[in-house]
Amino acid sequence: MRMLFLGDVVGRSGRAAINETLPALRERYGADFVVVNGENAAGGFGITEQILTELLDAGADVVTSGNHVWDQREALVFIERHDRLLRPINFPQGAPGRGAGLFKASNGADVLVINAMGRVFMGDLDCPFRAVDRELEACGLKSGADAILIDFHAEATSEKEAMGHFVDGRATAVIGTHTHVPTADEQILAKGTAYISDAGMCGDFDSVLGMDKEEPLQRFLTKIPSGRFSPSSGEATLCGVAIEVDDRTGLARAIAPLRLGGRLSQTEPAFFLTEA
Repeated sequence: MRMLFLGDVVGRSGRAAINETLPALRERYGADFVVVNGENAAGGFGITEQILTELLDAGADVVTSGNHVWDQREALVFIERHDRLLRPINFPQGAPGRGAGLFKASNGADVLVINAMGRVFMGDLDCPFRAVDRELEACGLKSGADAILIDFHAEATSEKEAMGHFVDGRATAVIGTHTHVPTADEQILAKGTAYISDAGMCGDFDSVLGMDKEEPLQRFLTKIPSGRFSPSSGEATLCGVAIEVDDRTGLARAIAPLRLGGRLSQTEPAFFLTEA
């Protein structure tokens, strides 16, 4: 099985890159399952129901989120209607929506997707390790799911790496999100779980983390806000990772970065460009 994960979608530029590119990418790569992190899709802050629908229509099987999931207040309501939108699983009990789900891939495989959020330099949520562990106990690899993908939305690379080792051999992949900058540490861990600290963003990299440069610079230089952050509107780079799954074990056979368009060096997963 082939899975594709696309990092944090930032604003209109990032949405356009997904909507225009993803349908052809699914066909080109023969991707069986696609996950997109959409928590910054609506003007850089949160997601609306219309934007969620557009991402799903473009070819996303599941849309994950993070600390900005409630920035568009309508999400508190519409998330209950959309099983394919996940919020972090370690939000306190009573939060709307859900943090994990079992979804059907195009090849018929059952894929468990878990969305969790870190606590280092982040919000004061429940323990992500215990929350993920409970989900894996309830729906294990090859006992309840054919593949398991975890979107770990966290600031600290140490916390992300710890999560990777915590679930190594029990999940197909741990993909870090939140920092918007793609890392170069994609690897298969010792027991077979694919890992990367951050998949990067789908947005304009002529920016500060996808936002117009002027306001962040103003705040760094003067410590005085002069306006709102707004997404940069230049051509987006589409960033993510491709994962090839061993159908027998549910563990990863390969992981490679994907970066297309925009300003970053272009790279495609070579193993996705060969015959399946």
